[in-house]
Amino acid sequence: MRHRRSTTALALGIALSLPAHADEGMWMPSQLPQLGKTLREAGFKGDPKTLADVTAAPLSAVVRAGGGTGAFVSQDGLILTNHHVAYGVIQYNSKPGHNLIDDGFIAADRAGELPANPDFRVLVTVGYDKVTDTVLKETTGKTGRAYFDAVDRASKAIVAECEAKGGVRCSVANMYYGTDFYRITQLELRDIRLAYAPPRAIGNYGDEIDNFMWPRHTGDFTLLRAYVGKDGKPAAYSADNVPYRAPAHLALAKDGPRAGDYAMLAGYPGITYRHRTAAEFEEQIAWTLPTRVAVFDQLIGVVEAAGAKDADAKTRYAAQLQSLKNQRKRAAGELEGLRRSDAVRVRAEDERGMLATNAAAKERADIDALAASIAGGSAMRERDLLLNLFGAQSQLMRTAITLERLRLESAKPDAERENGFQARDHAMIEGVLKQVQRRYSPEVEKALLTILLTRYQQLPDAQRLPAFDTAFGRTPATLRQALDTLYAGTKLGDEAERLSRFAAAREGKPLAADPLIDLAATLVPVQLALENERKTREGEQLRLRPAYMRTLFAWRQQQGRALYPDANGTLRVSFGKVDGFSPRDGVQYTPVTTAAGIVEKNTGTAPFDAPKPLLDAIAKRDFAGTEDPVLQTQTVNFLTNLDTTGGNSGSPVLNARGELIGLNFDSNWESVSASWMFDPRYKRAVHVDMRYLRWLMGKVYPAPHLLKEMGAP
Repeated sequence: MRHRRSTTALALGIALSLPAHADEGMWMPSQLPQLGKTLREAGFKGDPKTLADVTAAPLSAVVRAGGGTGAFVSQDGLILTNHHVAYGVIQYNSKPGHNLIDDGFIAADRAGELPANPDFRVLVTVGYDKVTDTVLKETTGKTGRAYFDAVDRASKAIVAECEAKGGVRCSVANMYYGTDFYRITQLELRDIRLAYAPPRAIGNYGDEIDNFMWPRHTGDFTLLRAYVGKDGKPAAYSADNVPYRAPAHLALAKDGPRAGDYAMLAGYPGITYRHRTAAEFEEQIAWTLPTRVAVFDQLIGVVEAAGAKDADAKTRYAAQLQSLKNQRKRAAGELEGLRRSDAVRVRAEDERGMLATNAAAKERADIDALAASIAGGSAMRERDLLLNLFGAQSQLMRTAITLERLRLESAKPDAERENGFQARDHAMIEGVLKQVQRRYSPEVEKALLTILLTRYQQLPDAQRLPAFDTAFGRTPATLRQALDTLYAGTKLGDEAERLSRFAAAREGKPLAADPLIDLAATLVPVQLALENERKTREGEQLRLRPAYMRTLFAWRQQQGRALYPDANGTLRVSFGKVDGFSPRDGVQYTPVTTAAGIVEKNTGTAPFDAPKPLLDAIAKRDFAGTEDPVLQTQTVNFLTNLDTTGGNSGSPVLNARGELIGLNFDSNWESVSASWMFDPRYKRAVHVDMRYLRWLMGKVYPAPHLLKEMGAP
């Protein structure tokens, strides 16, 4: 094991000394000083060494916000993020007669800011440290589940030690697929409030029609504020809390982006798969993506039909519907893009070249074993997809399963509990349980589960689970009867009922009887058995993938290409330039859109129903102070060739001086597949121009107090 780590470190050092393309790469902060020459050639005016320090500006201003990214834009905890990242916060505070989604929201002062849903978190990274040797210390000679458990125990011990001082949330991140590990230390801010949200017809102008499309004309931004206790420490919501004192905040640029200008983005990209095997590429294109599109289409149909009949259900499921639509369109775009880039052939040819090298010969046994493990995991892929959605797309069913699993885990010593069910997770679980009734309708949930369980009933016998067959039967009629009986009898739709069982579960005590709780007691053991199979497989792949990565390092070195780790939700930096592109022959897209496009698209009907105050302001052409000096009009969105993926939503876009010029919110349709394959011809990121934000907040839906706080020029 010691030999393997030193070999990998050597390969990584060599890879980073090679030329890197300024437009490709989600770089760890610690890698950026080694890319100093490339950064400077791209146009960066600062010292690349400053980008390695996550506790110093500008990176200390960049935070993880909910499922995306945000950035402090004032010293008093004001956070800029996307409208769609904060959509759940906006929806949580909406109700019939007070629809903040459609109407928008401006807090007149800090006392008027509205609390976010209890499970919404903002995380400020304060540490990013390599812990590879500690994590892998006890893995020697182990395989499968034993290897997984050795890594898991070491990681939990690192997290426990890190969190012992209190006030922080820690994790261990896997880099280069089991090759290296990093301890991530983050301040966890729990009292987050809504300060400003534009109306839906600005923040989500174009909705799914324009999603992943260019040109765009969307003001996809929202302002939140983080609060802490009077002692300055993170705390749950309290009227007595005070604004968080940000370690740094980003300054708004006086000027805006121009074609060819340097641009840089920092954020928390979710997951990429660019270093996966050719077989995994093929399965993604041949089965996973088409299947996901088909399932999401059915789920979207259920929620839209319910919303058309019931305005309250439409509000309750607004955030879930938005997420489903985004996932569906992303899967469809990824499939089209990978086919356009001929990804199966390209990746297969690349892998064949890699496996023909001397470096591969030394690792061949482990690489072949990895391929066998991957193939074995595909056998139950349909069942696994449906069971994952079974929990993710339901509120009460997920609640029951979570409570039963928490009860079982709470009987163990805390260090031995599953991640997500330790004492450190109790506040988050409670927060999730508190918001259920605002996002739940029994008829909608039953309809969603009917879609998933009907598909499950059609699986071959080899993929079936006796406990699920007993619970729901094997015909549509028995399924319908089972769901009607369960939801007619459950009391988990009541917050007090959920929280009373949570109090028992966290102590490992029996839970009060309820039809869904009783069902969960039969389903959770099945989940545990499946989890054991998954961990055994993951442990083996965690042991074997470093051999593949070492070979890939050597192959990329031979090709003259640098190698960055696949994204995994940790802080990363991308850099490049403001740039248009040609999606197909004879078509050329410029990198900036203007207010004229809003009017051109406007139909008066959603999703192109621009609000009258916006249309009136555009007609007046009062753009003084925010207009583009060359275009002589108000800009709205712009493009860069920055490397982004899901999770980068809300990432700040900076100019060469480190000033805020944009807010990332989307990618173009042609580059959705970049989570698997980077194609420089098509990869573009879509951003809100900060001049549009300043104009909206200054003259259309005014919030002068917030603009002043942000130091708007």
